[in-house]
Amino acid sequence: EVQLVESGGGLVQPGGSLRLSCAASGFIFSSYTMFWVRQAPGKGLEWVSMIDSGGGYTHYADSVKGRFTISRDNAKNTLYLQLNSLKTDDTAMYYCAKDPTAYFSPTRYQPRSQGTQVTVSS
Repeated sequence: EVQLVESGGGLVQPGGSLRLSCAASGFIFSSYTMFWVRQAPGKGLEWVSMIDSGGGYTHYADSVKGRFTISRDNAKNTLYLQLNSLKTDDTAMYYCAKDPTAYFSPTRYQPRSQGTQVTVSS
């Protein structure tokens, strides 16, 4: 059974940083491109970032480019998202995903994990 467990969220002031983690199990993690998506209050899912199976290719939404960094440790079956220079607009529930629908059609993607809440507020 595929399991994705996110952690690392919290309350942070504008300009602050957080590091999100996603522990994966139930599939060959090192074989899959992985994604982060987020859902702000009252809004639909938004794709945030992607990383290929080997970690050599990354891609970001314009809204987070230059501030967020995606990475992975295939030996630990773990995906990461470093969030820097956080803004109030980054407040959302963050989910990791292995389904490419999260990138190609995020509004149709159905998260199957609990996510981790990031709240940016002074």
